[in-house]
Amino acid sequence: MKLGVMAALFAGRKLEDVAAYCAEIQLDAIELPVGAYPGKPFFDPAKVLASKKEQDRIKGILKDHDLALSGLAVHGNPVHPDKKHAANDHRDFVNAVKLAPLLGTDVVITFSGCPGGSKTDKMPNWVTCAWPPDYMAILEYQWKQVLVPYWSTQARLCAQHGVKVAWEAHPGFCVYNPDTLIRLSEQSMKASGLKGKPVLGANLDPSHFFWQGIDPVEAARVLGEAGLLFYVHAKDTELHPHQGRVNGYNDARPYTDIKNRAWNFRTCGYGHGHEFWKPFVSMLRRHGYDHVLSIEHEDSLMSIEEGLERAAAFLTEAIITDPAAKPWWC
Repeated sequence: MKLGVMAALFAGRKLEDVAAYCAEIQLDAIELPVGAYPGKPFFDPAKVLASKKEQDRIKGILKDHDLALSGLAVHGNPVHPDKKHAANDHRDFVNAVKLAPLLGTDVVITFSGCPGGSKTDKMPNWVTCAWPPDYMAILEYQWKQVLVPYWSTQARLCAQHGVKVAWEAHPGFCVYNPDTLIRLSEQSMKASGLKGKPVLGANLDPSHFFWQGIDPVEAARVLGEAGLLFYVHAKDTELHPHQGRVNGYNDARPYTDIKNRAWNFRTCGYGHGHEFWKPFVSMLRRHGYDHVLSIEHEDSLMSIEEGLERAAAFLTEAIITDPAAKPWWC
């Protein structure tokens, strides 16, 4: 298992400088943002897609600093009810799928997206309860008419290019927990007509599970048993019980309201210690995940450098790097 970084936090810097810094703090890999919400801070993916020279330049920068490309990040909402928004995010997603193998990775990280509640809606509609019956009608529309048709088509595109989609389960989108992720993968793969291993799976980010009351270790087990552990983000969350006990943890107050929110993203180790991270890493390995823990630093109490470096130092004690040994004692 290796340590990497989701590089969106370095927007405004040159890729060469970012790669040099990642090598300096002894990271093994980098996840590059290439569109939608994370933006395109380092290069224009469409131009790189059309230029072998640019592809070789980017691969050369990473090779010079001994960094693997762990994945391309294009978190967006390609099923947004606003057709222009959807078209832009879909275009970025398609470019990422086509570009990934040319740059040396087979993983594209994104969201499932969230449609409107009907064909006439203008904004996404995230359903959080089963009653009144209007909400079940919304889910029926979203899944049968939008999500499954869209992702079954994208599954065929991904299979064509040898790429896997790693959905980040995130509240506000239709895939927000292991159950919704597994169901959308199964239904979309079946509708695609593809045989063999699924190409639609998980980017397991524990930070979004903590405040939903989900145990990320159990989530890793369930997703591992389903064969859908494609990628992992390393991000922590600190829960604030004095708020949670009063208002719960489904908190829509802005991230800048640090003092009053019921939870905040934290650098790994500042929300949960090794009593969580070591069993989490062990569960990942138990189910065959030996790729990258990609640090996503979004701790507003720390600078970019301090937060990332502390996360890397902390996780170095948790990850398992050597191949597993055969039981020599029996």
